[in-house]
Amino acid sequence: MNSHAPNMRPIIRQLDEAAANRIAAGEVVERPASAVKELVENALDAGASRIDIAISKGGKGLIRVGDDGCGMTAEDLPLALSRHATSKIDGSDLLDIRSFGFRGEALPSLGAVGRLTLTSRAQGFEGAQIAVQGGRIGPVRPAAGNRGTIVELRDLFFATPARLKFLRSDRAETQAVAEVIRRLAMAEPYVGFTLTDEDEGRQLLRVDAEQGELFGALQTRLARIMGREFIENCLPIDATRDGITLTGFAALPTYSRGAAVAQHLFVNGRPVRDKLLTGALRAGYMDVLPSGRYPAAVLFVTCDPHQVDVNVHPAKAEVRFREPDIARGLVVSALRHGLAGAGHRSSTTVATAALGAARVEAAPEAVATRAYQASYAPAARPSPQAIAASMAFQAPGFAEAPTARVEPEIEVEVDAPLGAARAQLHENWIIAQTANGIVIVDQHAAHERLVYERLKTQAEARRVASQALLIPEIVELSDADAQRILSIADDLAELGLVIEPFGGGAVAVREVPALIRRINAPALIRDILDDLADQGTSDRLKARVDAVLSSMACHGSVRSGRRMTADEMNALLREMERTPRSGQCNHGRPTWIELKLGDIERLFGR
Repeated sequence: MNSHAPNMRPIIRQLDEAAANRIAAGEVVERPASAVKELVENALDAGASRIDIAISKGGKGLIRVGDDGCGMTAEDLPLALSRHATSKIDGSDLLDIRSFGFRGEALPSLGAVGRLTLTSRAQGFEGAQIAVQGGRIGPVRPAAGNRGTIVELRDLFFATPARLKFLRSDRAETQAVAEVIRRLAMAEPYVGFTLTDEDEGRQLLRVDAEQGELFGALQTRLARIMGREFIENCLPIDATRDGITLTGFAALPTYSRGAAVAQHLFVNGRPVRDKLLTGALRAGYMDVLPSGRYPAAVLFVTCDPHQVDVNVHPAKAEVRFREPDIARGLVVSALRHGLAGAGHRSSTTVATAALGAARVEAAPEAVATRAYQASYAPAARPSPQAIAASMAFQAPGFAEAPTARVEPEIEVEVDAPLGAARAQLHENWIIAQTANGIVIVDQHAAHERLVYERLKTQAEARRVASQALLIPEIVELSDADAQRILSIADDLAELGLVIEPFGGGAVAVREVPALIRRINAPALIRDILDDLADQGTSDRLKARVDAVLSSMACHGSVRSGRRMTADEMNALLREMERTPRSGQCNHGRPTWIELKLGDIERLFGR
């Protein structure tokens, strides 16, 4: 890394302002989407109610951001292009940050690497314009315009062409810009946004300012951005603990995604990608999602600005809480409480997928005819097998039907959420009639979840039983790691893992959870330490205990292939309605789906 000769002393030099701005741009402006984020946040800080964004070549050729905010005077424009000049803080308290921006670096950094034009007018003042190209600032000129500001950035990175080689295709950069606007639009439902691709001449995004109270406005905005399905399959979250408030919407476990693309987290209105909050979100869904699936959620953490430091990342994408355990605990407990309150509820998309899979298969010999044309060709007649199957279905007494049973009707209200059991198919599927459709239940998956929740309740009511080791296992650690793991010794003991200091950096494992027959204590201790170093906490041991309880529930539940009476099936349905998280099995799969009568009629063209 050292480029100077060993006998030569390196000379410290003061970089000129142009070089300093280009270096700052490397930290703040990673790609066109970063520039759009900085400019739109400036517009929001100016009190804009509408923001229009236009881009060309993915933002590499043009970025234009116009707003109807408070605007600037002619005297403000040169100062706005100076480093560390801002109207958002006075520098006396760097923790009292109540705006998106506060460093005063964005505009001078963009002016150092592109061709920037700033046009603005404040209420009661004449409009003015200033341009900067590659760090060279031009004079202020008069300009016409409405109240607000228009920032136009052309030829991004023309002054640092090497940076252009690291950018992706125009399409990929456009998608990144659109994602930035979507996230900011979620944070500000009372502000209207438009995003236009000038190369194609079309609007990529348009959301008008919402009306009404905040929760309703946010719900409407999320429906526009994330889709109506998300709103139909999510739970409202609203919880407070020790001065920190969590609000937003979290999707049902059965509405999971294959990647973490639908997770949007905000701290005091600022979009963040924070490991602590992401880990808390994952922990909240810990035993209701299968491996490889990710929850969908839009969550807002609100607290006093002094409780969180937003000045820990160049792009302000990460934050640091003064009391991280409180923030994490709030997210985890609020999500688990919300999911438990959802009871047996399951995602509507599961039924939609089932309906989409239902297809009417035509006979191979069938000839396509119009609906009103009768065909008497032999090929149009049903096959003997189809006729036999139809007769057997309409008159089950004349044919053997070993895989389906219809129970005699008993007095059960179909108005119950999961209806009344009417039949059992293939000794695995319960068919229930509801007030406006049918419900299909996977009897094994449903009962497995019920038994699992019962076992968890029993385990939480008393400390997890532990088993003493004949010879304690000694785990050699560094002094810092030993102190870190011993700091949560009481929590681990509640889960059956008893550890004690053994001198120096060693830790003695004296008892392990009795539920876990084979346990590699040293490996488990080190995995927990990795979690503590990465997230500040660890759910690994609890996950191991829950996995054992899940396995016990699987073996202790009603098996596929078992015949159930009508009373047993209805008892299972009623217990599902009472049990939290019964809408999905221990592996995250749905335990039931509902088909509405209207959907069934459409399948048959009625």
